Amino acid sequence: MIFAPQEHGRRQRVSLRSRVTLLAAICVAGAVALVSLGAYLTVQQNLYDQVDQNLRDRATNALNLRNFGDVDDPSTPIFTLAVALSDVKFTIIDASGRELIESPVLSPPFGDPERAVAAGVHNEWFRTDPRTDTRVYSIRVSLSGRAAALVLAQRLAPTKQLLNDLALVLVLISGAGVVVAALAGTAVARTGLRPVERLTRATERVARTGDLRPIQVSGDDELARLTHSFNTMLGAVSDARDRQRSLVADAGHELRTPLTSLRTNLELLMASEAPGAPKLSDEDKAEIQDDLRGQLDELTTLIGDLVELAREEGAQAVWEPVELVEVVEQALDRARRRAGDVEFDVSLQPWRLIGDAGALERAVLNLLDNAVKFSPPAGTVRVRLGSAGDGFAVLEVADQGPGIADEDLPRVFDRFYRSQEARTLPGSGLGLAIVQQAALRHGGEVLAGRSPEGGALFSLRLPGMPG
Repeated sequence: MIFAPQEHGRRQRVSLRSRVTLLAAICVAGAVALVSLGAYLTVQQNLYDQVDQNLRDRATNALNLRNFGDVDDPSTPIFTLAVALSDVKFTIIDASGRELIESPVLSPPFGDPERAVAAGVHNEWFRTDPRTDTRVYSIRVSLSGRAAALVLAQRLAPTKQLLNDLALVLVLISGAGVVVAALAGTAVARTGLRPVERLTRATERVARTGDLRPIQVSGDDELARLTHSFNTMLGAVSDARDRQRSLVADAGHELRTPLTSLRTNLELLMASEAPGAPKLSDEDKAEIQDDLRGQLDELTTLIGDLVELAREEGAQAVWEPVELVEVVEQALDRARRRAGDVEFDVSLQPWRLIGDAGALERAVLNLLDNAVKFSPPAGTVRVRLGSAGDGFAVLEVADQGPGIADEDLPRVFDRFYRSQEARTLPGSGLGLAIVQQAALRHGGEVLAGRSPEGGALFSLRLPGMPG
């Protein structure tokens, strides 16, 4: 009893292919049924109309006989009517229902409607007699000056047999149409759902093996576009995974050097404290301690930049209106506190954009710290913010340092890349990578070049509008 609901749920679960097949069969069955019903009713009405018209025509032809109304003529109307109405039953009655002729064939059924016609209540009348299964037609006539009604009757069995044959043919055609529709629906579902099956297998493969190879795309319909989108997603995931692996590998490589140096210095200090080991001088101990502090600072900076870079890649930024001048001024306040005797020459024009103020401030601060690091003592860092005239603002940060070598320009924004001159200075090689990442997230870019003063020049372009 406990598993009955689950088994019932499994019985109720129908595949998409089966649903498509069933839907196609139901739609075709409904359409064929409507068409067949319409055709049957139309043919039925036409056949009954033909029976009525045949009776009317026969009666009209009989009434047009030359001597129809002469009851004293032995050839009229019995023998003449027998010839004219050879394939139908007929008689002539008066208003009381008495037959005025002796028909050589079985008389048709007649009753009150036919007597009403003979009495002049109606000029003609059609009805179906269910007892004899005949179609009865009566028309008012005058026989030797007496009011009467000519009554004709025709069997409906041939007409009904024809309708039964038609119904059987329509049922067979409808059944065949439903079968063909089900087969066609199955084929269409199998063909149409093949890309979905490939997507399903691909997602299962990704979940099972982590294989991010793209799926083969065929056609240009909605499912093909869905496959393209899925391949784009796989490419983005693959790029993110490659960047993650590269970040981890580069971080491991960069961390190895300071960690090795830390271990060496710590082991040297511990070995000097062992019994019987030669003692280090105070100067050597002070030098080792300075190295340890520097290595710890280097590790702290590196780990902080790594955390910042990882946060920037995975952050869900809060996009809001940003006054870029305020962002630059806040970054300048922080940079001045650790710039020493380096001065800042600042000129800022108002600029507004939609973005992440925190990420932009970190990017500007990294540019300022980089300029301070390479500036000579008492040097000046030039900071300019203005419109480029094409819907972008340009923030330029230029220093008076040695500048960037031509061979280093293509790689200055790579993670952990440090030029030969920068390797002797503190830093992790991630600051400019963080700047580039923030620029790209905001639809801009960052460029590196040489300033007129000979130092490095970094240009951060961001979209927006003047303030």
